[in-house]
Amino acid sequence: MIGPAGTVRVMLATRPVDFRKGIDGLAALVREAMGADPFSGTVYVFRSKRADRTKLLFWDGSGVVLAAKRLEDGQFCWPKAQDGVVRLTAAQLSALLEGLDWKRVHEARQVSAPAVAG
Repeated sequence: MIGPAGTVRVMLATRPVDFRKGIDGLAALVREAMGADPFSGTVYVFRSKRADRTKLLFWDGSGVVLAAKRLEDGQFCWPKAQDGVVRLTAAQLSALLEGLDWKRVHEARQVSAPAVAG
């Protein structure tokens, strides 16, 4: 299960893909267009032209998983369509999948513990 475990790596393809592609087609895109390994455990996120659908592809240790989500109202918040990949944190991925603006999610600030109470 994908969850906000800080160790998950997420790569978001910025250009829309043909949503008729399945596991093999998207794995080929990861290899050829993104220059990455689809069996590395990284979560690869793809978008549709209308930006209301997304597909996630990842290796879970025993096989390749393809997950899809369609928003019934509104669109996912995507970066501008250009060649390339955007890296997201697990928290940003969770926000994206909820239909929220993932760019507003930032890492927590490091706070030092006080040496003395009071």
